[in-house]
Amino acid sequence: TMSPAVQAASIAAWNDELHVQENRKLYSQKFSTFIESLNGALEVSQPRGSFYLWPELPDNDTEFARQLLKDKNLRVVPGSYLSRDIDGINPGRNRIRLSLVASVNECAEAAQRIHDLIENS
Repeated sequence: TMSPAVQAASIAAWNDELHVQENRKLYSQKFSTFIESLNGALEVSQPRGSFYLWPELPDNDTEFARQLLKDKNLRVVPGSYLSRDIDGINPGRNRIRLSLVASVNECAEAAQRIHDLIENS
């Protein structure tokens, strides 16, 4: 069982929706900024319920992730690492997972770095 202090804190947290509304607003800004920045460089669309983007890459997701870290100091997860082959098909292949948990400005800069890498490759 939870102590009365933890129960009171839980009740206060669950009754506060302002932070939820602010967080939704921030994620909306992050998605818009990121998708707009990558427009034309990668095919990417806003997910229906997630804070990840899964853009499709023109080539190997693992090599792209390595190059992005090496050249732009940006870490992403290769999509093929997060899924598995079934009948020779890996739905994450040639995709990367982008987590938009950083600030709006940091997400905008990350999107620009990805765009720059693609443009200069």
